[in-house]
Amino acid sequence: MTWTILVLVLGIALYMFGGMLLKHDAKKPSMGVILTKKAIAVIAIIMVAGSVCRLYVPYYLTSVNPAILQEMVEGMQEQQNAEKNKAIRKYVRSKADTMSADAPFLGAQDAKKTIYVWTDYSCPYCRRVHGELDRVLAERDDVRVVIKNFSIHGPLSDAPAKATIAAKLQDSAKAAKLVDMLMTREYYTQDDMKDQSKLGEKVHKNVMKFAAEAGLDTEKLEKDMKGEVVAREMANVRELAQQFEISGTPFLIIGEEAFPGAIPAAQINAALDK
Repeated sequence: MTWTILVLVLGIALYMFGGMLLKHDAKKPSMGVILTKKAIAVIAIIMVAGSVCRLYVPYYLTSVNPAILQEMVEGMQEQQNAEKNKAIRKYVRSKADTMSADAPFLGAQDAKKTIYVWTDYSCPYCRRVHGELDRVLAERDDVRVVIKNFSIHGPLSDAPAKATIAAKLQDSAKAAKLVDMLMTREYYTQDDMKDQSKLGEKVHKNVMKFAAEAGLDTEKLEKDMKGEVVAREMANVRELAQQFEISGTPFLIIGEEAFPGAIPAAQINAALDK
């Protein structure tokens, strides 16, 4: 702001007194002097106009028409989303099998339409969108939901993420049941949170209880959670999150569009029907 005002003052001074800097015959100025005076005047006008614009534009945007800022932000977001959707569209078309190969899923495996959701069992917004996805699955049979377990909350996330991936190696339906149990029931308590050094151990134990209730072989599950398939799927989730610039959960890919946040069933259905 200070520099803008200084340039404005300098521009005005240059316009008014710039000609005095030139030594010339006041009665018969040469062509060179005349052209130089005009050049100084043009430069001065540019300096003044530029400074006035720089001073007025922030005032206009913040006081006269602040709505334009929102429009600009929305426009930039739309452009960014369009670029992101383009990258997603290209990847999904060529690598859909890789994205779903090791991931647990809800709904029919051979469904015509697929939703990919980056989710975390300890995230309240993920739990909310899980309920919305359940509504969609209850209303239609042409959709499956591929669960991309994005483990972002450390010990609260690791065991549930690995267990649901490993559960698919035993039985897809039981894996889906475990996903639903972890999303709709509490698998850790406030008492568990008191000792952070043992939190991971307690969460793991609670997850195993849910797995047994879901009908899974917990001994095999424990072994598979440390295996190659789980490690590969967890790495795939992280790599795609980086590639698609996913920084939080939930994040849905419906068809070939990205939807960050807990969107409602109506919006999910609308995206599926495009």
